[in-house]
Amino acid sequence: MINKELIDKYDGFEIAIIGMAGKFPGADNVNEFWNNLVKGKETVSFFNDDELRESGVDEELLKNPNYVKAKGYVKDADKFDASFFGFYPREAEILDPQHRLFLETSWDALEDAGYVPDNYEGLIGVFGGVGMNTYLLSFIQANEGFVSSSEGYQLSIANDKDFLTTRISYKLNLRGPSLDIQTACSTSLVATHIACMNLLNYQCDMALAGGVTISFPEKSGYLYQEGMILSPDGHCKPFDEKANGTVASNGAGVVVLKRLADAIEDGDHIYAIIKGSAYNNDGGLRVGYTAPGVNGQIEVINSALAVANVNPESISYIETHGTGTELGDPIEIEALTQAFKSYTDEKGYCAIGSVKSNIGHLDTAAGVTGLMKTALCLHHKTLVPSINFEKPNPKIDFANSPFFVNTELRKWKRDNETLRAAVSSFGIGGTNAHVILEEAPKLSSSVHSRPYKLLTVSAKSAEALERNTVNLGLYLKNNINSDLADIAYTLQTGRKHFDYRNILVTDDNSDAAEVLSLLNYKKILSGRVTNSDTKPEYVFMFSGQGSQYVNMGKDLYEHEESFRKSVDECSEILKPVINIDLRDILFPQTEYEETAQNKINQTEITQVALFTVEYALAQLYISLGIVPSLMIGHSIGEYVAATLSGVFSLEDALRIVALRGKLMQSLPRGAMLSVKADESTLKQIIGENISVAAINSNTLTAVSGTFEAIDDLERLLETKNIKFTRLKTSHAFHSKMMEPILKEFSASVEKVELHVPQIPYYSNVSGQLIQEHEAIDPSYYSRHLRYTVRFADSIDEIVKNQNRVLIEIGPGNVLTTLAKSNPSVKNVTVISSMRHPKDSVNDEYVFLSALGQLWLNGAEINWSEYYKGETRLRVSLPTYSYDKKRYWLNVKKAGNVRKRRKHKGEHDWIYLPVWKQEPYFPRKKDNTRYLVVVDLHDNYKLKIEEILNSKKINYKLLDTKNTDNI
Repeated sequence: MINKELIDKYDGFEIAIIGMAGKFPGADNVNEFWNNLVKGKETVSFFNDDELRESGVDEELLKNPNYVKAKGYVKDADKFDASFFGFYPREAEILDPQHRLFLETSWDALEDAGYVPDNYEGLIGVFGGVGMNTYLLSFIQANEGFVSSSEGYQLSIANDKDFLTTRISYKLNLRGPSLDIQTACSTSLVATHIACMNLLNYQCDMALAGGVTISFPEKSGYLYQEGMILSPDGHCKPFDEKANGTVASNGAGVVVLKRLADAIEDGDHIYAIIKGSAYNNDGGLRVGYTAPGVNGQIEVINSALAVANVNPESISYIETHGTGTELGDPIEIEALTQAFKSYTDEKGYCAIGSVKSNIGHLDTAAGVTGLMKTALCLHHKTLVPSINFEKPNPKIDFANSPFFVNTELRKWKRDNETLRAAVSSFGIGGTNAHVILEEAPKLSSSVHSRPYKLLTVSAKSAEALERNTVNLGLYLKNNINSDLADIAYTLQTGRKHFDYRNILVTDDNSDAAEVLSLLNYKKILSGRVTNSDTKPEYVFMFSGQGSQYVNMGKDLYEHEESFRKSVDECSEILKPVINIDLRDILFPQTEYEETAQNKINQTEITQVALFTVEYALAQLYISLGIVPSLMIGHSIGEYVAATLSGVFSLEDALRIVALRGKLMQSLPRGAMLSVKADESTLKQIIGENISVAAINSNTLTAVSGTFEAIDDLERLLETKNIKFTRLKTSHAFHSKMMEPILKEFSASVEKVELHVPQIPYYSNVSGQLIQEHEAIDPSYYSRHLRYTVRFADSIDEIVKNQNRVLIEIGPGNVLTTLAKSNPSVKNVTVISSMRHPKDSVNDEYVFLSALGQLWLNGAEINWSEYYKGETRLRVSLPTYSYDKKRYWLNVKKAGNVRKRRKHKGEHDWIYLPVWKQEPYFPRKKDNTRYLVVVDLHDNYKLKIEEILNSKKINYKLLDTKNTDNI
């Protein structure tokens, strides 16, 4: 739990805003939105006549002096990443773009919060509303015949407001309540209030709340009429003496909400706290249905204050509804003043503003946009200017109110007091909402973290992966002092992992920023999960003698709890067996390293040291969810496989391995060679005093024997021009020289209780899967000590299944190199886990690189176990970069039949207008009617065919997408 004392400071009814996303005029995301606010930038667009004509605005309207050519416009409303959300192109075309944008924004908000719905154990609800569907009116109905009668139902659920939130729940796999809310301009703030109520009632554990408005044509203006809500000049001037209306705008906003105690406990990124909220309706006591009501607004403000249990004197900023209308602004300030005067007589202390001065009126998305602006102000402790204000509206008595319009950028602080704010949103029809906000508590992550971090990035396409990677690099560049461990944690646990993947292991923000933003693929590791439906099988390969060195795994011992626990357990078991603490040899103090190196190369210590490190590394992998389905060990490594498989208990395995090493140490010394030749070639030239010790690959074989015999063989190999390498070993393992100890060793194994394997592993003796009778036969372990290690034979069998990933468990990369030298391993991933003794790199870096490569191959890492014992926080990071394409229905104007053209061939052909039920068919001499349909949907072609068939007309339907083939 994170900071229980902090949780106890609150009364338990607070709601945390832990994520947000949006698209607004002049801003594709929340960061751009905030930057525009800081700059005091107005982002309403003013269009020229050509742009408006292109959008289909009538010429007569353009000439009308009252036609205002302004609107809050958002880019790419016609584009959508259909495949990302699992839509067919046809579905995407007929789906209301408002629904599409709300879906994208909901996904982005969850990513910003650092949550993946599929991995979240609680219930996630959705509460939101949508503007009037002008897409359906402007496009689908204008394209008469585009939608067949059988598609009417699909058309309905693709465009009706009733299906906005349930579609989100379906597409994002959210199992909490889904509720569509429609209260006009106050929709999204009312949605926020209802989401809070559902959280407090435990109907859900997380909630999305927001709204979306996209009206068409996108680039269009409006006809100004005196006395109406819209401005005559395209500017919104809240509370100004020249205020005379608002400006219609497009946009979407979604916030992610959570009970504050849960958010603190889970280490969420908290923008602000909702202390309380309320909603009501003005009823009938007002001058008209569309007019605001003072009493209703006073009551909703008082209700929210009571729920929040705060004094208005503690509130130093209010994001008003602020439409800039002559009637609305004075009523709003009058209501606020009367509500506050019940608590305080203080004047001019509370700043007010309206985001509508920057971006216009987003209708159903207006309330959540004001909420997001205010939460960002609290988060940054900065008040942004409310623009287009020069002199106050004379109907507003600011002098005798607690309020003043904030017109400048300023730091927000109040003499050690907690910052508080409020947000109002009032809808046409009288539904009012008011929310009280408070600055978020400061959470701290663990000071301790691993020296290296694994950054993971994924996408559904190579192009999106590149953009996601670059965006992360740019984020790091702009947030150079951010906690890299928290960033890694958020990427690992707060993002859905798709098939195209990049990883970077790093210990430095600056280096990571440069590598990622420049796509330095020398440092970035990339991969693609080719079959995400099939989980890869993991094969653990346990290293053999010769790969040991002092401080092998030291970095893992210092930073990985599971590894450390296993090493400690093995060392304690071995103390009375070998009469020393193995940790003093594995991880000696600097002044004793040389002594420790001499000891670790003694076989009686080597084998228990290798067993301990490999067993600990295997347990570390298993704790992180990388569980072997198959294992193979090289010589001593097979004992680790047998122990993990349950053949030996850990205590028995360590005693047997210690005895094995001690007995081998007692034998006369010998030598070993690694020869670049196959087994059959070597058998023809080696003498009786030399044994084939190991078949490591198709072209690499190890031999053992006396020093004299090995010296003779080296000279012979030189004459035959066969390459070889003398191995650094103390004895001639897996040779005749082992025979004197076999009887004693077998007798010792007979005293141990052996069990049948629970996880299959390969036998060094046969090169095949070990049989149950072999695993429980004490004499097998004598044969294993004496005879050839048939490693290459086992690898040949293992890689027959190309879905396997081979992981070397042990120091260095000997087995990785051997496996890769086998031609059969060409399409199989092979990974080493620990550094080579000659490498100076940190073992944590090597292990994280291995873990990253496993993730590149589709591994599901148990990150909660990885961060066990640490306190990590979620961070607001760049969200997914979609592969957007245009999905749009173009309006065809009646009578716009394209000119008749003459084809090079025998027949004439024409384009047909799509709005006519009965197209014209030119008759030819052979009495065949030729119909050419260009750029029309298949359903329209089918409809024409139905007409022709019903009239029993002979026809030939031609497709002119490629007119050369007509």
